[in-house]
Amino acid sequence: MKKTDSVGPSTVLAAGGIVTGDGSNAEKILLVRRRRYGGDVGLPKGKVKDKETLLTTALREVKEETGYDVEIVNYAGTTHYRAGGQQKAVVYFVMKVSAAGKPGALDNGEVEAVEWATPAEARTRLTYSEDRDLIAALFSLSRA
Repeated sequence: MKKTDSVGPSTVLAAGGIVTGDGSNAEKILLVRRRRYGGDVGLPKGKVKDKETLLTTALREVKEETGYDVEIVNYAGTTHYRAGGQQKAVVYFVMKVSAAGKPGALDNGEVEAVEWATPAEARTRLTYSEDRDLIAALFSLSRA
């Protein structure tokens, strides 16, 4: 996917990951609790910088927000919403942990905690409906 696919010229573009675990975290995904935005719980993500590709942005943001090195497995989906009066599009990729890394946010100014949850648990803990719907679709969960 190119930066400009299905977004308008004034759309803020971001990328992130749905990170799947292994070992004791098998069958779980990573969530981040942010200090900003009222302590919301979301998926690791962030804005595209300069001439970054979506893949590069997603890998960088997941590392910054979770401390984990990851590998991209597949495209997961794109969410669209308004934030701060602007349209925002976030492209997500399914990822797996590739090296243990040091769990926990490298960006402690923004991220308060990194948490593992099953997709069903994540579905109830995620703050925004767009994230909940993406997880429901990706893991074939009820959207109720």
